[in-house]
Amino acid sequence: MRQQLRDQGLSPLSVTEARERDQRGGGTAIGPRRGISGADLALFSRQLATLVQSGMPVEEALRAIARYSEKARLQKLVLAVRARVVEGHSLAAGFAEFPRTFPEIYVATVRAGEQSGRLGGVLERLADYTEERQDTRGSVTAALAYPIILTVAALAIVIALLAYVVPQVVGVFDTLDAELPLLTQGLLALSGFLRDWGPLTLLILIGAVIGFRLALRSPGFRYRFHALMLRAPVIGRLLRDADTGRFARTLSILASSGVPVLEALSIASTVIGNRPLRHAVERAAAQVREGAALSRSLETSGRFPPMFLHLIAIGEESGQLDSMLHRAADYQERATKTTISLLVNIFEPVLILVMGVVVLLIVLAILLPIFELNQLVG
Repeated sequence: MRQQLRDQGLSPLSVTEARERDQRGGGTAIGPRRGISGADLALFSRQLATLVQSGMPVEEALRAIARYSEKARLQKLVLAVRARVVEGHSLAAGFAEFPRTFPEIYVATVRAGEQSGRLGGVLERLADYTEERQDTRGSVTAALAYPIILTVAALAIVIALLAYVVPQVVGVFDTLDAELPLLTQGLLALSGFLRDWGPLTLLILIGAVIGFRLALRSPGFRYRFHALMLRAPVIGRLLRDADTGRFARTLSILASSGVPVLEALSIASTVIGNRPLRHAVERAAAQVREGAALSRSLETSGRFPPMFLHLIAIGEESGQLDSMLHRAADYQERATKTTISLLVNIFEPVLILVMGVVVLLIVLAILLPIFELNQLVG
C-alpha cells in the first residue's frame, strides 16, 4: 500500500483502521475485485518469466509489466502484487492474495521456485503451462462453435416453419370436406401446439435447466450425475481423457518445479471437474501417503486410461516421473482433440441429414392434400 502511494506521488494525511477484506472474494481494497482472463494470465506469465530469466529483480519486472500493460485491470493487479513484494512478502504470497486470478497451482509452483532458487525456470514452465491451457481451451471452443451455431439456426428455422408457414399454407384446405392425410394432420397438431403452448414449454425448459443446475450444487447428486456421464459411450471417454490430460499436465508442472508429491496431488486434483475421477485421485493420494506407488494407487480405481497409468509406472521406475507425466498429458490432450474432431465431423452431416428429413416431411405434408385434391377433381 505504501509503495503504491509513493508510485503515484501521494502522501497520506490520515490513516483509519478498517476491517480486513475477505480474500476469498477475489480481491482487496487495492486490488481488482474480479479476476483477469485466461489470455491475460498467459501473457502476464510469459512476460514475467522472460524478465526474471533475463536477470531483472522481481519487483522491477512487475513494475515494468504494469507500466506497459494496456489493460487497467491487469495493471491494477500487478501493482497490487508488487506492493506486497516491496513490503517484504514473497511473490507467492502476493499471488495468494488474489485466488480468483492465481489458482493453487500457480501459487504452489512459484513458492517452490522461490524456495529452490530456480524462480526463473519455474516461471518459464508456468508460462508454458498457462499458454498450453489457453491454446487448448481456444481450440475446443473453436471446434464447438460451428456445430452449436448450426444447431441453433436449424431449430429456429424448423420452429418458424411449423409455427407460422405451415398453418398458412395448409389452412387453404380447411374449406374442403375431404379429410386431410394423417401426416398433414400430425403436422398441423404439432404446429398448433407450438403456437398455443410454445412459450409455456420454453419457460418449463428454462425452469428445468435452472433446477438441474441448482441440483448440481448438491455433492451427492453431482457425484451420481458425473458417474453416469463417465459411463456414457463416447461422452464418457471424452470427459475422462480431458480431465486426465489436465491432471497430468498440472501434476507434471508441479513435480518438475519441486513441489512435494502429496501436495502436488492435492493441488492437481482440483483441476479435475469430474467428481468420481477427483475422488479417485484423493484416494490414491491417501495410499501414496502410506507408501504405495502412484501408478498402482491410481490403477485400483479403474477410472484412468491404461496408457496414462503405464507412462506413470515407467516414470516411477526410471526416476523421470515429471517427463513421463508431460508425455502422458500430451497423449491425453491429443486423444481429446481427436475425439472432439471426430464428433464434430460426424455431427455436421448427421444434422444436415436430420434437417433434410424434417424438411421432406413438411413438404410432403403440404403436397399430399394437393395430390388428393387433384384426384378428387379428376
